[in-house]
Amino acid sequence: MDKGGNTLEIGLLVYPGAQAAAVHGLTDLFAIANRLRLELGALERPALRVSHWGENAQRQLAVVFDSQPGSYHQPRVMIIPPSLTQAPAPELLERYRQDLCRWHREGALLVSVCVGVFFIAASGLLDGRPATTHWNFAQSLAERFPAVNVEANLPVLDDGDIITSAGLMAWTDLGLKLVERFQGETLAAETARFLAVERVSGGAPGSVFSPRLDHGDEAVLKVQHWLQSSGARDVNLKDMADCAGLESRTFLRRFRSATGLKPTEYCQQVRVGRACRMLEFTNRSIDQIAWGVGYQDPGAFRKVFYKVTGLAPSDYRRRVMDSVG
Repeated sequence: MDKGGNTLEIGLLVYPGAQAAAVHGLTDLFAIANRLRLELGALERPALRVSHWGENAQRQLAVVFDSQPGSYHQPRVMIIPPSLTQAPAPELLERYRQDLCRWHREGALLVSVCVGVFFIAASGLLDGRPATTHWNFAQSLAERFPAVNVEANLPVLDDGDIITSAGLMAWTDLGLKLVERFQGETLAAETARFLAVERVSGGAPGSVFSPRLDHGDEAVLKVQHWLQSSGARDVNLKDMADCAGLESRTFLRRFRSATGLKPTEYCQQVRVGRACRMLEFTNRSIDQIAWGVGYQDPGAFRKVFYKVTGLAPSDYRRRVMDSVG
């Protein structure tokens, strides 16, 4: 599609029982976004290459469809679609566990729709972290994976390197969310308009943190995953450098080169992102939210929140409520 190689690969895990409508619907959605990208001349944005990953005749995971056929594959995103039946059986979850861990370790954004979250939970990557799923499967998810913090009241839960969503048909909004993340707000809005669908999570006030995960520095990526899983609470430079296995000055240089942010700025983004979710989906006071994301001084939290989003926490909550209402 692009001679210059400005392409980003999105993979879809086609497991037995996966909802065909989601797999093919997302493939079409990204194709429409690519066409609009060309029509609008937004060539500085990457084209989206879509690959389907399923089992071949030897029961090995392989690419069974590629929108831009080629030999090399490095998915930046791996989507686990929903199923029309029940929660996946343990033996099915085990079949893809190592692959999901490898993709995540290599910097891929993991995304699930409905019961697709069971695959990520079975990999252990959601231990101690929040996740959402369809209300009908929330109790089962909590019982089978007690280390996961199930928040079934959220339609979409973006936790930086892992995104989970609740509804069986949430793949439409999730696809648009990915278009927005990688191709920009305008293309997401135009794609939604072409499809005549309303964006549930579009147009949120403030800035949504989308960490860079494709830089290839494994030591830094290890720290990023740790910060996302811990909510960047109670961490310092030495802790992060130790996690990376690097000397502090070397870690500082490599972290900023890889992510574009200082470690302190990155931690602020993670904490503010979680605070935004609490402001939108809970009735907690701003002081309670400040304490919940790791700030002992609510005043300091308010300053950081404004620095990151350009809004006071109360204004952010008000705008979210106005956009919903």
